Amino acid sequence: MNRHHGRLNFVPKLNLVPLIDCFVLLIFFLLINYSTEVEVLQTDKTVKLPASISETSPKENLVVVVNASEILVLGRSVGGISDMMAGNGDTFEPLITELKYLASKAPALTEKELAEGRAVTVLGDRAIPYAQLKKIMASCVAAGYRNISLAVLHKEASNSIVGGQDVRH
Repeated sequence: MNRHHGRLNFVPKLNLVPLIDCFVLLIFFLLINYSTEVEVLQTDKTVKLPASISETSPKENLVVVVNASEILVLGRSVGGISDMMAGNGDTFEPLITELKYLASKAPALTEKELAEGRAVTVLGDRAIPYAQLKKIMASCVAAGYRNISLAVLHKEASNSIVGGQDVRH
């Protein structure tokens, strides 16, 4: 009889070691998969990017940075904003010269690049006027960089009422 009562007094124990092992593997797997989707573009501290709800990830390509005072290609200044706006014409020659030089050092174009042009990302401050941005994009096109992307900060989509209509951003 004592043997039977001894079994009833047994307290079950929970072994947490296998559970912790599973959680560690799960966290490791999630961190590895999540980190491969993010690409960080190095920005200039003087550039404040505009916000957008675009879901398209940026591709790694040539970066042109435009801040309030100068234009930088791969971190090197190619001219000032005042010089660009003082010049006549729709393009900025120093930028075209630099982009053509970089294109000459790049490997041969693929079929896709032949059709669409070389790729370039423009990191422009949100405060720069459209006329400046238009001149920079025209200069990129003149140098053979027709596949132009504009870098923006990602923001969450929200609903708003514009002119009595529901507009989803």
